Amino acid sequence: MKPAERQRVCAAAAALHAAVKPVKVLKAVDWAPELKPRFLAAKCAVLPAPEYRPYDPVPCRDALAAARRHIPAGDADRLAPIDAWLARQATAIEGASAMLAAVGTPAFFAHGRALYGEPQAPLRFHPLTPLDLARKVHEVTDQLDHLEIAIGPPSYQTAEQVAALLKPAIAAHFGAAAPEVLIVDALSANALASAKTIKLKRGAKFTDRDAQQLLEHEVFVHAATALNGRAQTELPILGDGHPGNARTQEGLAVFAELASSTLELDRLARLADRVFAIQLAVDGADFIEVHRWFVGRGLDAERAFDAARRVFRGGVIGGGAPFTKDVVYLFGLLQVINTFRAVFAAGRADCLQLLFAGKLDVLDLPALGELGAAGLLRAPRFVPPWIADPRSLYALLAVSSITGRIDLAPMAEFAERLLAGVPRVALAPADV
Repeated sequence: MKPAERQRVCAAAAALHAAVKPVKVLKAVDWAPELKPRFLAAKCAVLPAPEYRPYDPVPCRDALAAARRHIPAGDADRLAPIDAWLARQATAIEGASAMLAAVGTPAFFAHGRALYGEPQAPLRFHPLTPLDLARKVHEVTDQLDHLEIAIGPPSYQTAEQVAALLKPAIAAHFGAAAPEVLIVDALSANALASAKTIKLKRGAKFTDRDAQQLLEHEVFVHAATALNGRAQTELPILGDGHPGNARTQEGLAVFAELASSTLELDRLARLADRVFAIQLAVDGADFIEVHRWFVGRGLDAERAFDAARRVFRGGVIGGGAPFTKDVVYLFGLLQVINTFRAVFAAGRADCLQLLFAGKLDVLDLPALGELGAAGLLRAPRFVPPWIADPRSLYALLAVSSITGRIDLAPMAEFAERLLAGVPRVALAPADV
């Protein structure tokens, strides 16, 4: 890469970093903590009335104008990989800024669906929709719901107990760069991660599996990619999470749960539930109706409030215009699984490192490869344990690749006939 070209790319990346700085989506659409107890005290029968701080789009717009002076105009799909990557960042940041400027109105949904997708919009490069995918998850989890697994009721841990478990694991993984673990009174979820902090909500209850999922999902992926991105001093936009990379980032984080054996059927079903709930809101259901739907799915009133809030934050409480971010989790997981399979099949282990170089989308891989070859991209310092030692990952991908090429229907039919004659047995515990 010639010096002038190098300078242009770095200037664009720096300007994009400046543009996205004021675009804090989750912070902008967060709800005041008093709304939950107020809703519960009203017997879940009065619509909450969230208030949002006004958002000024001018600083973002000005920074984007500066960035676009360094990015060729035209359709991103027709640009060279690096310019296409820069153009996609600019478009996503512009859309996110417009979405925040329209918070609380139907236009918020219009911008959000363009950024994150929506339940009935076909997936990228495939006619399957997130709603189709959610239905398939429900079909499988409902089929397996009858399994009698004697694991006993879950034991719950407090935020303080989880913090005590996380701190040594985080310190061992990140060393001097370890994010600080904080317990806070107000938080939109039970846990949130950034490059600097891992926040746990005081009073929240965590199962032992919740704590491990949090470590894999929030810490080893979200916090790690944020830290790796911030180390990209010549390409600082890689340190910024925004709607343009949400699908891949959440997909990586859920895949981390799968790769580390912490993903559960209940967790998959909850991810699917979010897609169904968003579609209910798109079809006109209000907050109370979606809250009741979550209660019908087995959540208590308090947890149902948190689930419904994810759907309506920033949107219209009366229905018709929700926040669609939560459609990205299942689609992102599918996208990441397919990407890993392609990486494995092509013998491109180097691309595993690229995926953790910062906050990115899988479509960015060609650009990041070129940026790495030009010496502008640094290797990620922090990767999940299953990437640092990928032997188990390779075995998982190998089995997935093999079974994906075999028609297993005859074997499944035989297994069903075999098991049909097996009596149910409650075995006595072994002597110790």
